[in-house]
Amino acid sequence: MTGPVPRQHPRATYAVGVLMLVALFAYVDRIIIAVLQEGIRRDLGLSDTELGALTGIGFGVFYTLFAFPVARLADVWVRKYVIAAALAAWSLLTASSGMALGFVTLLLCRMGVAVGEAGSAPTTHSLIADYFPQHRRATALAVWGMMLSAGPMVGFWLGGHLNDAVGWRETFILMGLAGAAVVPVVLFTLPEPRRGAFDDGAPVEVPPALPVAARTLWRLRSFRFLCVGTGLHALSLTAMQNWAAPFYQRSFGLSASEAGFYLALMIGLCGGLGTALGGLLGDRLGRRNVRWYMIIPACATLATIPFALLQFLPGVLTLSLAGGAGVALLSQMYLGPVTGTAQSLVSARMRAVTSATLVIVTNVIGLSMGPLLTGIVSDSLRAAYGDDGLRYAILCTLCANLASGVCYLVAARHLPADRGVTPSHGES
Repeated sequence: MTGPVPRQHPRATYAVGVLMLVALFAYVDRIIIAVLQEGIRRDLGLSDTELGALTGIGFGVFYTLFAFPVARLADVWVRKYVIAAALAAWSLLTASSGMALGFVTLLLCRMGVAVGEAGSAPTTHSLIADYFPQHRRATALAVWGMMLSAGPMVGFWLGGHLNDAVGWRETFILMGLAGAAVVPVVLFTLPEPRRGAFDDGAPVEVPPALPVAARTLWRLRSFRFLCVGTGLHALSLTAMQNWAAPFYQRSFGLSASEAGFYLALMIGLCGGLGTALGGLLGDRLGRRNVRWYMIIPACATLATIPFALLQFLPGVLTLSLAGGAGVALLSQMYLGPVTGTAQSLVSARMRAVTSATLVIVTNVIGLSMGPLLTGIVSDSLRAAYGDDGLRYAILCTLCANLASGVCYLVAARHLPADRGVTPSHGES
C-alpha cells in the first residue's frame, strides 16, 4: 500500500512566491513601454504604426519563435536554470532599450526582451504543475497569474512616475537592472520538483519528439479551440492595455504619471481580483463539471464588451475609468482556468511544450497583431478624427472578444472527452 498523496510540494508556497517575483519583472518589462510611448514618440519622431510594431509584432514574433526551443529545453533540463537565464537576458535587454538611438535599435532591444521572456511562462507552468496536484493547479496558476495584473500595475504606476521624473531612457535602465538583481534568488533558492510528482503514480516518460507532441495536441479538440479562443481574447486585451495610456493622455490630457496611476489601479487591483476569482471559480465549479473551466472564461470574455464600450466611448473621465475597472476584472478571469486546463490535458514531459504552444498561438494572434493593427487603424483615422482615431481603433478589436467567447464554449463541449471524464461520472 502507498501512503497518502501530499497536498502539494513542501516548498510550493515559497516557490510560487519566487516565480511571482520573476513574473512581476517579466510583465513590468513587457508593459512599461506602453506608458512611455508618448515620450518615445516625441523624442524619436515615431508614428502610431511604429509604436504598434514596438509593443506588438516586434515583441510577439520573436517571443513566438523562441517559445518552442526554450520550452523543449525546459522539458529535459533543470527548469530553474532556464528561468534564471531568461530573466538575466530580458533584464539586460530592457536596460539596453534606454540607449536606443531610433526606431530600429529600440525594435532590436524589444526583440531581445521577447527572446528572454519566451523562457518564462512555459517553464513556470511546468514547475507549478509539479508543485501542486491536478485539483489545485488552476488556483495555484491563478495566484501566480495575478502578476499578469500586478506587473502592469507596477509598470504603469512606476513607469509613469519615473518617466516624468527622469525620462523614458533612465526608466528602462533602472527597471532592467532591478530585474537582473533577482537572478541569484532563482538560481540558489528555487526548488526543482520531481516531474510528474502528482500524476497518480504515472511514469514520467521520455519527452516525445516535437512532431509527436504536435499530433497529440492537435487531436485534443478542446485544446485547439482553447488556443484560438485565448489568442483572440489576447488580441483585444493587449490592444486595450498597450494603447490605454496614450488614449488617456490624448483624449483627457493626462500626464504620464496620472495615466499610469489610474491604469495601475484598474489593471492591478481589478485585474488581480479577476485573475484570482477566475481560478477559484474554475476549481470549485470544475470539480462538478469540467466544462466550467471553459465556460467561465467564455462568459467573462463576452461580458467585457459592454464595459469596454463604456471605457472608450464616453468623454467623461469617471465613466471611462469605471468601464476600465470592469474590463480589467473580467478580461483576466480566463488565466487560471485556461492554463490549468492546458496543463491537465497532457503528461508531465509535455507540459512546457503544451504551454509554449498556447503561448505561441496567443502571441501570434494577440500580442503580435493587437497593438499593431490598432496603431495602423489609428493612423488611418487620424485625418478624419484626430486624436479620437485611437479611441475608435481600440474599439474595433472588440470583435475578437465575441469570437473568443464562441471558441471557449466549443472547447467546453469537447473538454470532458479530452480529459477522459464520463458525463455520468462526476459530471452534473
